[in-house]
Amino acid sequence: MRRDTGAAALLGPLLAGSAQPHQVRRAAQGLGLPERGRYAVVVLGAPAVVPEAGGDGVRWCWCGEAGVVLLGPGGLAGPVARLGEAGAGPGGVSPVVGGLAELGLARRLAGAALLACGPGAREIVALDERLPAALVASVPELSARLIAEVFGPLLVLAPAERALLVGTLEAWLECGGSVGRAAARLRCHRNTVFNRLRRLERLTSRSLSHPRELVETVLALEALRLPAARG
Repeated sequence: MRRDTGAAALLGPLLAGSAQPHQVRRAAQGLGLPERGRYAVVVLGAPAVVPEAGGDGVRWCWCGEAGVVLLGPGGLAGPVARLGEAGAGPGGVSPVVGGLAELGLARRLAGAALLACGPGAREIVALDERLPAALVASVPELSARLIAEVFGPLLVLAPAERALLVGTLEAWLECGGSVGRAAARLRCHRNTVFNRLRRLERLTSRSLSHPRELVETVLALEALRLPAARG
């Protein structure tokens, strides 16, 4: 990763969310960027060789593993794709904000998106695509409590048995709650899927047909997927 100490000095207070109005103006002048514009922040999990500009009006400025991107008319998709092509993951991407003064918020949201990356993943994750996972990952104490409360009885099962029940739940959710489609994906009979889900409901004391209890189960599943939970 190319490190520009001058740019980092200007961007640091903005990314920390502590910049005063005069520091925002100074950063805009020093970096040649508009105070108001469509910006996003990317936080990488490891140093990488990253793009500095694109042919579509995109501008990058880096401060350590945090990158500020001034978007062109094409939006976020192109810059994020180029980061992935450069092998820069894992990384988290903030939603678009409206100016340099909002980079502190964008930095925090990009950091939450990075936490939602799967264990060992090299992906670049946009926050808006992983909101539930980012939510539970941002509060590890509550995530651990959620896992213990919802999946506690599963954690004492043999690993293969636990993986079978969790994998069936994942397939059922990915198939929109269709037992038939989940059975086709898992290559088993639909009654097998139904029986596994009923067993999971008994173990967790939560019904998959009850909206509030389903939300708890899904959030606990997101927490269980986090690297800390799998470690």
